[in-house]
Amino acid sequence: MADPVKLTINGVEVTTSPDKMLIQAANEAGVYVPYLCYHPGMKPYGACRMCVVEVEGQRGTPAACTLPVREGMVVNTVAAPAEDVRSTTLDLLLSEHPHGCLTCHRIDLCGPQDVCLRHVDVLDRCVTCPKNERCELKDTTRFHPQPQVSPLTFQYRGLQVETKDPFYDRDYNLCIVCARCVRACDELRGDVALGMTERAGQVLVGTVLGESLLEAGCEFCGACLDVCPVGALTETANKWERPTRTVQSVCGECPVGCTMTYEVNKQGRVVRAIPELNSPVNKGQACFRGKFGYTYVNDKRRLRTPLVRRDGALTEATWEEAIAAAAEGLAPHKGAFALLTGGRETNEELYAAQKFARAVMGSNSVDMASNDRPGVVEGIQDVFGVFAGTLSVQELRSSKVVLAVSANPTEDQNVVAVPIKQAVRAGTQQLIVVDAREVELTRFAALWLRPYPGTEGAVVGGMLKAVLDLGLADPAEVARRADGFEELAASLEAFTPDAVEEVTGVPADLLRQAAELYANGGPAATLYAADSTAHGTRRNLGRAASALAVVTGNVGIPGAGLMPLMAGANVQGAWDMGVWSMSLPGHDFVRDAEARERLGALWGVSLPTQEGRGNVNIVRGASDGSLKAMLVLGTHAAMADGSLGDVAGAFANLDFLAVSDAFPSAITEQADVVFPSTVWAEKTGTYTNLERRVQALVPVVGPHNSQARSDVALVSELATAMGARGFDWAGPEAVLEEIAQAVTQYAGITYGGLLDDTVRSAKPDISNPQPTQVLYSEDVRQGTRWPYPASRPTLAPLTLYARPERTSEAFPLMLAHGRVLVQPGRDAGVASDGRRNRVARGEEFVLHPADAARAGLTEGERVAALSQNGGRQSGYVRISDETLEGVVALTSLFGTLAVEADASADPDPMNRIPRLDARPVRIERQHEAQA
Repeated sequence: MADPVKLTINGVEVTTSPDKMLIQAANEAGVYVPYLCYHPGMKPYGACRMCVVEVEGQRGTPAACTLPVREGMVVNTVAAPAEDVRSTTLDLLLSEHPHGCLTCHRIDLCGPQDVCLRHVDVLDRCVTCPKNERCELKDTTRFHPQPQVSPLTFQYRGLQVETKDPFYDRDYNLCIVCARCVRACDELRGDVALGMTERAGQVLVGTVLGESLLEAGCEFCGACLDVCPVGALTETANKWERPTRTVQSVCGECPVGCTMTYEVNKQGRVVRAIPELNSPVNKGQACFRGKFGYTYVNDKRRLRTPLVRRDGALTEATWEEAIAAAAEGLAPHKGAFALLTGGRETNEELYAAQKFARAVMGSNSVDMASNDRPGVVEGIQDVFGVFAGTLSVQELRSSKVVLAVSANPTEDQNVVAVPIKQAVRAGTQQLIVVDAREVELTRFAALWLRPYPGTEGAVVGGMLKAVLDLGLADPAEVARRADGFEELAASLEAFTPDAVEEVTGVPADLLRQAAELYANGGPAATLYAADSTAHGTRRNLGRAASALAVVTGNVGIPGAGLMPLMAGANVQGAWDMGVWSMSLPGHDFVRDAEARERLGALWGVSLPTQEGRGNVNIVRGASDGSLKAMLVLGTHAAMADGSLGDVAGAFANLDFLAVSDAFPSAITEQADVVFPSTVWAEKTGTYTNLERRVQALVPVVGPHNSQARSDVALVSELATAMGARGFDWAGPEAVLEEIAQAVTQYAGITYGGLLDDTVRSAKPDISNPQPTQVLYSEDVRQGTRWPYPASRPTLAPLTLYARPERTSEAFPLMLAHGRVLVQPGRDAGVASDGRRNRVARGEEFVLHPADAARAGLTEGERVAALSQNGGRQSGYVRISDETLEGVVALTSLFGTLAVEADASADPDPMNRIPRLDARPVRIERQHEAQA
């Protein structure tokens, strides 16, 4: 590590590292230097010239954001030459940002209710700005006062405000051309949706393709909004709202667990979500779900009171009446009971729920509704002993090779993909994608292996076989590090290159290239989601991915390891809490008598010994009558994609159904008792993200109504009403104390400790102008990653499964539906209905020539793909041997999904977005040729 350097800024001696720019050293020392184009995390740019300083012995006024520190330098940030340059710069900026609110002589006299240019409580005055009171240019102007009269003429641009794209508006009349948004899109996100354009001789910001963000390939992550210093880019929802307070908490939209700061207005509504710049998880980044998907918290269509079915109809009741009815209805069905939870339940709610199912109802039939592919973590548990991955999100920056198998993280776990895209574009990482679909990561891949859908496990097993056959691993060293190598090696005899190619369709030479790159490329990380993998083979995929990492030495070193990608904000917490039919809290199995006895002693009960049903079989059991009663918690969005079939129809066959949820749904309509629950933003508790980081969930707003309660409170009252002991917790904090006793990995974790474990970010006095992300980033909670077990891995044998028989005579083809941000060479075809833009292009179904000939289809024919569940998609035929025989490939644009989510009338559309899995279809001719 290089020696620190000492310099003097405004007479204050500062010590910093030699890799810093002067503006960073000044900020860390608490010395404010005005700036508008600089932003932490991005490369020095030097465009706005507001951060100019005077340096002793150096000519001119260099920009602090591009000036490296050096030993002994003496800096004056307030010298006359620097101040003169700033004054000129501000004059130029204000001449193209003609808002008198910035230089009004009453600026220090105005009150919040004054109707003027700065404080606009009505919208019919001469000048309004949605960034009012949140504008860095305004703050900078106040810090560096400008004369009332400028020698320059105001230049009104007269540009149309772009309001038709999803989620946010663009008003380039207010743009100061700092290029922060363009650089954030490029440097921070690895995208190029925004660029510098020229309009009528002026340089401005615009889209790189067409006029709409849908054409340009925007992923609507909101990074450009977070760095914009003025009102040029603003959220469409709550556009004019000013916050009165902020709360730092954890996003509830996916398992990444991003730290966010939520702005709340005086009515107690969440109006904005700002990703935390110094979070160890997301480093100031978010996704379209986390940035814009919180609005259901404010929705008025919430359940407002408990409901009890009387004379066949749900009628309002008190909590006491509802608890009594639920206790009476559940009591006769002990043993024939099941419990389903949603993906946003806290660890404390999940623990309480599974304890109720086991200790009170005598059933191990517990699961998370979104956990429709448990094999993703079953395979890793077979090898490492826990249902969890080994990697952290930010470790992916140091991976030299990433293997992504049947995963779509840019949509489902968005921030996971950010460091990968950054590293690939920087040339420090190579990406291998194994996926039948074309997803966003395939555009960054060095190798794209396209297997027949459902055979991804065979591809990874074939890579492992190639590693051994090519001598890329030392069997003796592997046997020293792990158990079971001989059994694994024996099972790999079936994975010959020809056999794997026959099953998967992946050429043997590509398999060898992938194996060589993974084994020789440096620290290698594996991400897998089993999106397209056939049921029954996902565990095999998890075993294969784990074995490949162990055999090549890619475990236990920075940048190497495994990350199983799952659905649901707190799905890792669910595994930790034992919310699965075959496991107990702490990753112990139900079949483990010693574990049952240990947990039973803590609870003071005898636990059921029979393994329960997972979510798929719970729905089947409700349908066929083998299950009699259920308690369903917070699943209003989790089962909407149809992955579990007709859930509401199945639940209609139960003798008794109790539901706790925030919104009415088809499931609540079938219930005998309904409890109104709090939503994620109203809860106290903890989440555990996909990197095993336990984080404090802090209430952002109060309960929507006095009748809504957390599921900890519900379970506690219900269990007590049924005569059970051990449920009288004082609150979620007390539940976490019990979790720390039941779950070894959580020993020593307390809610108060998570709140107190913070890192303070270095920055100047907050009274000085700051970007919003910098202003809010102060005491940043770090969370606690529970330790991975240090025991020896046990390699598990693999099976080369035959190609899964998922098609039929009626549905003979497998649809590999992918989605990307932009397809070079294909026009996005954007249209507008006057209010919203939408993607309006003809989609292409790519068929193998043999399949096209068999169906009598020709190039350009209008067709539709029909699936077994009644789904229907239209498009045109394209014939190519780039897809496998038996597979029809469809690649749509993410913009279509963004428009649908933005336009949806559902209160919570983000969690109703189905994953892109492979499914059987048939292609029907539509008798219309492509134009």
